[in-house]
Amino acid sequence: MDISRFSRPRQWGLLFLLSAVLAFLFLAVHLPGALMLGPMIAAIVFGVSRSTLRVHRVPFSFSQGVVGCMVAQALTPSVLHAFWQRGLLFASLVVAIIVFNCALGWLLSRAKIFPGTTAVWGLLPGAASSMVIMAEAYGADVRLVAFIQYLRVVMVGFLASGVAHFSLHHALTGKVFLWFPRFSPLALGETMAIVLAGMGIGSFFRIPGGMLLIPLIVGSVLEAAGMISIVLPGWLLAGAYLCIGWMVGLRFQRDVLSSVARMIPRTIFVLLVVIAFCGFLGFLLNRFLGVDPLTAYLATSPGGVDAVAIIAASANVKIGFVMAMQLSRMMMVVLIGPVFSKWVANRVPSPGVQRPVPKSEPSEH
Repeated sequence: MDISRFSRPRQWGLLFLLSAVLAFLFLAVHLPGALMLGPMIAAIVFGVSRSTLRVHRVPFSFSQGVVGCMVAQALTPSVLHAFWQRGLLFASLVVAIIVFNCALGWLLSRAKIFPGTTAVWGLLPGAASSMVIMAEAYGADVRLVAFIQYLRVVMVGFLASGVAHFSLHHALTGKVFLWFPRFSPLALGETMAIVLAGMGIGSFFRIPGGMLLIPLIVGSVLEAAGMISIVLPGWLLAGAYLCIGWMVGLRFQRDVLSSVARMIPRTIFVLLVVIAFCGFLGFLLNRFLGVDPLTAYLATSPGGVDAVAIIAASANVKIGFVMAMQLSRMMMVVLIGPVFSKWVANRVPSPGVQRPVPKSEPSEH
């Protein structure tokens, strides 16, 4: 089906309708993250049907800020204290994930399973925009790198949601989603001010992941100090989840899928290997530190941060622990991931391809 023959307003209307139907179907079966996964599937359907729709960066940045404030509510002083005590553990697990992914990318590139240095840039869990930009400078297949990065987000989202759903304990004690709770208009205004400030500061200074990180940090500090009370009614969260789901799903355009079609089976297999390794780290957390299985699994899942946060918020897990681990990974990937990937890429033989070093690091997460 060719969706592009419809007018853009009609495309948006049909996309919203399909997203709502899928989201409420998922809610009916108590699937965690349903309000993000439904729109994500709908957007993928539209993307492969030649839709011309794109999510503007402003509503997407706003949605990330809303998710940041949602996480800030969970980062209580006790959680932050636990994070401080276990900082070395988090750093060790994150380094293990980065080293494993870069080593796997190097092996796949050396074995010519993926062209050039594509696997090196495609497998690092996070900083998707940075990886795509640097991949181009190193002569990698940019479309395939982007496809690997965003397919990872989709696979992690659905697998994490499925694991949460089929865990009997968590399925029975899942959190109630309140669409229209009572709230203070002043508190909502303060929350929106934090979100908008995060958007402005993150965009102006080009802070990697700043649209999510700044509201998260500022919101958690101010709420812990008793200066504000973060308010996020269900309808606002649903809008943010929908926007994030659309942003990821619409990346899967038919021309992109056509260009990487023969790589899809091997890409899925390799990403399953990455997810399995991260799941093994989650098993170690459960086995030796007593972290409950679902919390450990979500904490070690290889991104994206916003998707995992949404799923964790709708399941009965220790969201503070999950997000402490996820944020540690995101910050370390942004800081050392591109440098380490570049070092590995320089050791991948690629005859006839000149690999210039980028003059500056890209700024977006």
